[in-house]
Amino acid sequence: MMRFTYMDTPIGPLLLAGEDHLARVSFPEGSKAYAPDPKWQRENGAFPEARKQLGEYFEGKRREFTMPLDVRGTEFQKRVLDALRGIPYGETRSYKDIAMRIGSPLAVRAVGAANGSNPIPVIIPCHRVIGSKGKLTGFGGGLPTKKYLLDLEQGRTPLL
Repeated sequence: MMRFTYMDTPIGPLLLAGEDHLARVSFPEGSKAYAPDPKWQRENGAFPEARKQLGEYFEGKRREFTMPLDVRGTEFQKRVLDALRGIPYGETRSYKDIAMRIGSPLAVRAVGAANGSNPIPVIIPCHRVIGSKGKLTGFGGGLPTKKYLLDLEQGRTPLL
């Protein structure tokens, strides 16, 4: 049974959902905003470790997430998501960099699609992927949220 809760953050309330482990994080706005399925059960105390680690991240005290996740997707998507987890805090990579890292240098568009389908943003840091010329590109939580997360990680005072 899927369960969910909400967590207040500087980028707005995040929806956290999953069964035993976190499987989805959703933004309050943007193309990847996601409402809970009516069949899901609301459990306000759900995912205490995820809430703790996300809180520490937004306070600037955590650089890596160590909680178990329930990552779903195709094998290709999972390879891309694993590569995203390898991007160090405060750094960015291009879609081409990720394609090279997973051994599929011609799959830049497929990497972009897999990045865009990331079900656990922030924790799996798809916000750290930018265009090849350093430009901020599409982000499910909206570009202001992406900029906020990158500024937070760069030690700049983020503004929304």
